[in-house]
Amino acid sequence: MTSARHAAAARRSYSKVTDAAPTHEQLVDLVAAAGRVADHSSLRPWRLIELRGDARVRLGEAIAATESRGGEHRAPSTKPLRAPLLIAIVSSRRHSEKVPGWEQDAVASGVAHVLSLLLDEAGWGVIWRTGHYTRSKTVERMHGLGKKEGLLGWLYVGGKPEQRDGKGEGAPKLVDAERLITVL
Repeated sequence: MTSARHAAAARRSYSKVTDAAPTHEQLVDLVAAAGRVADHSSLRPWRLIELRGDARVRLGEAIAATESRGGEHRAPSTKPLRAPLLIAIVSSRRHSEKVPGWEQDAVASGVAHVLSLLLDEAGWGVIWRTGHYTRSKTVERMHGLGKKEGLLGWLYVGGKPEQRDGKGEGAPKLVDAERLITVL
């Protein structure tokens, strides 16, 4: 079993993945663990939407509609087809006197990040994609978002590609923590 430190230090984004993807059952198991992030008042202010097959095509159509200006028709975006599985990360804010909205968004982000680490550890390639589409009403409707929900992006998930040189990429460089820590 990999340590949490090793999983975090070895994490990298895979912009290109193969057509393999975890099953729904495998995803459920990983989400159950990812859902253990710190969550003030246990509000569970998040949900995930699994997009496979034609759901990715519908997302491409929603993105194209967002990019259309003046009624022009655009071909569906192929961006959602870059991975066989997209997992939409949704912040679902709950009414709370104790927990502000930003903290609830942070919980949803935490779930996404932990899930990306778990997917990586399980052998899947993952990249978290965001952008202005996440704030598009057309894209929000396509995902069926409610009034107090916001789309934080998508985890694009697929098989890790083999390295052409056979050497692999190695671990990414760690950040220079000394420059980022202030001691008072």
